[in-house]
Amino acid sequence: MLSKDKLNRINMLANKAKSEGLTEEEKTEQQNLRKEYLANVRGSFKNHLKGMTVIDPAGNDVTPQKLRDYQERNKKH
Repeated sequence: MLSKDKLNRINMLANKAKSEGLTEEEKTEQQNLRKEYLANVRGSFKNHLKGMTVIDPAGNDVTPQKLRDYQERNKKH
């Protein structure tokens, strides 16, 4: 998870970009923070998928084969 300080900095830069604009250094910092944030979100999502099972209303496991294959490949990690 991204630290609260980094999230606050992302929001501050976004607000500043809307109101007064950013310097080149701030734009670079914003891009790097966004990349870090997205990498964190993607990692969390993939982690969530590893443990997901889809069950229909009748109680049958209907997890798509593609997801099962992904889970099997990543079971060792």
